[in-house]
Amino acid sequence: MVSRDDSLASDKPASPESLAREGYARHGGELYRFALSRLSDEGAAQDAVQETIVRAWRAGDRFDPTTATLRTWLFAILKNVIIDHARSRARAPISSDNQDGREDDVMTDHADTLADTDLLTRALGLISHDHRTAIVETYLRDRSYDDVAA
Repeated sequence: MVSRDDSLASDKPASPESLAREGYARHGGELYRFALSRLSDEGAAQDAVQETIVRAWRAGDRFDPTTATLRTWLFAILKNVIIDHARSRARAPISSDNQDGREDDVMTDHADTLADTDLLTRALGLISHDHRTAIVETYLRDRSYDDVAA
């Protein structure tokens, strides 16, 4: 039995846009909480709900209220979005600098590394030889302060 809250306002077929709007208005909070419980990341959960609503809008003409409620249909879409998200994360390479699984733009990382190296080299050139030696030995060569002082 379809609850009053989940039935569509009129007997005529709803447009994909109105399905998406109504689905988000009625079930957006539930969808978000479900996504958050599965993804454990607020941003990813928000993205998953957004993608769910976009997919519902795109597929709105295929929604059949005699087969499933709007809520059930949206949760089925969300489950697929979460599966797609998990598959995407599993395929994404994890760099040694970035352990959270985000995809990195290798060119940007390389350019950032070069810029940082250039900045560090220039900065070391501005200080005295003794200070430069102390920094290089302790931070770059990982020697103890006592060893460097000796």
